[in-house]
Amino acid sequence: MPPVIGSILNSAVVETLARILLTLPFWGSGLAKLLDFSGGMAEMAMFGLNPPALFNTLVLVTQLGGSALIILNRWTWLGAGALGVFTALTIPIVHHFWAMDGDRAIHAFHTAAEHVGMIGALVIVSILAHRQQRARSSRLLGVPAE
Repeated sequence: MPPVIGSILNSAVVETLARILLTLPFWGSGLAKLLDFSGGMAEMAMFGLNPPALFNTLVLVTQLGGSALIILNRWTWLGAGALGVFTALTIPIVHHFWAMDGDRAIHAFHTAAEHVGMIGALVIVSILAHRQQRARSSRLLGVPAE
């Protein structure tokens, strides 16, 4: 690997930017639901989630809280897990391509596939955070990392 690539990949700034970019769909949506609460409730009602105020609150707390945990690299597994479960649940609730026809079904299928990819990325960020924590703990204890 060229040294410049290694330097970029080892950069804490690049890591933080990557965490921000990874979570952009979540914190962007969460902020929209917070700033336009009635619009968020209308979205929940459109998908049959009642009571809409409760579901809008749960969704925005999950999206903003999960994003914050990942961006701050604190309890990353919890934030990524919450966002992963949320993302998985959107497939049968919102993107149920198997129950649609034509272009709507194709679009929903591609969106569902992107969601599965996002779940994979959330697992990866959890793995990397765990490895970092394990390496830090090993250094503090003077034990070689596995």
